[in-house]
Amino acid sequence: MRKTETAYPPRSLRADQAAIYLGMSRSKFLELVSDGRLPKPKIVDSMAIWDRLALDSAFDDFPERSDSDNFTGCRNSFDEVLRGP
Repeated sequence: MRKTETAYPPRSLRADQAAIYLGMSRSKFLELVSDGRLPKPKIVDSMAIWDRLALDSAFDDFPERSDSDNFTGCRNSFDEVLRGP
C-alpha cells in the first residue's frame, strides 16, 4: 500500500509516528504513556492510535527548563549499556 502525503498533519498517529512527532524514541514515548505522563491511545478496531491534539496538550504540561537546571553529568540507560558491567 502506498502512503500518501498530505498538506496538513494527520489527526491520529501510530506509536512510531507519535514518538517522531514529539521528537523522542518509540521506547521513551511508550514509557511516558505507561507512567501516565502522556495520554493513552484510542482504540479503533484493534489499532492503537494517539490523538495529535491530546499529545500537544500533554506536551504543553511538561515543565520548561530553567536557567539553573544542570544536565551535565546526567546519565541515561544507554550510557549504562555502553559502560558495560
